[in-house]
Amino acid sequence: MINNKPSLLTSGKLVGLLILCGSFSLIFIMLNKIDIFQFKLKQTLNVNNIAANVGTQQRVQELKIGMLKSWQGEAQAKGFSDSVPSSFQGAIIESAKLSPPQKIIALTFDDGPWPESTAEVLDILKKNQIKGTFFVIGENVKNYPNLLKQEIAEGHVIGNHTWHHWYQFLNPQAAAYEIDHTADLIFKTTGLKTNLFRPPGGIMHNGVVDYARNSKYAIILWSSDSVDYSRPAVPKLIGNVFREARPGGIVLMHDGGGNRSKTVQALPEIIANFRNQGYRFVTIPELLEIQDKNQKLIVNQK
Repeated sequence: MINNKPSLLTSGKLVGLLILCGSFSLIFIMLNKIDIFQFKLKQTLNVNNIAANVGTQQRVQELKIGMLKSWQGEAQAKGFSDSVPSSFQGAIIESAKLSPPQKIIALTFDDGPWPESTAEVLDILKKNQIKGTFFVIGENVKNYPNLLKQEIAEGHVIGNHTWHHWYQFLNPQAAAYEIDHTADLIFKTTGLKTNLFRPPGGIMHNGVVDYARNSKYAIILWSSDSVDYSRPAVPKLIGNVFREARPGGIVLMHDGGGNRSKTVQALPEIIANFRNQGYRFVTIPELLEIQDKNQKLIVNQK
């Protein structure tokens, strides 16, 4: 009996060891299964996240397209196609020739769109229920397209003011790029075309005006210069506007190209002064349409 005890004890240890090994194996298998499950779960979540992100991006893109179509539709429905009568295409215009004179005036703004000042000008025009004409630089349209969309959505008219606003002489190829590249971006951004052109600095003989005239743009200059690009004191700026103001006139101001805080400050008083003198405000196409109708009426009367 004494000789059998070690044998029994050894068998018990062996069984215990086998049970312990089996337990570790089972735990190891279960841990592996948990890891595999977690990996598969992560893969599923990643796939779902990617799908969700793709879906979100598609919805955002669809929303952008829908908003742009809405802006375009609203502008086209309201007739803001920036077109002028054919008799003015290729012509140089400083003001409208109205007979009899009518107290109408066109406010124009150059060198935008521009952060802060363009939005401030738009806010003032909106509060006063006035539509203006904005001659935009292509490079700025590229940088601030939403401001151009806002101008169109709020009923303003857009004109071409070249891509770079260069003053130096340009050969025909460079002039074509400056005008056509800007026109293409205006169209891609708003869905609208313009046949209004204003040469940078009013320079008439550096190549861009020749190209614009041959492309049937109306060349829009001005009869009243605020000289706001030199940032005069507000009273001086206002005085500049009214020194040459007259019925059928075109007022030159700037919403872009630099610090335009003086223009923003002066604009409400400029509007109030014109209204006190009995003026109403029109866009450039409206101004030229009135002249065209007057001229046709005179011809018919004769």
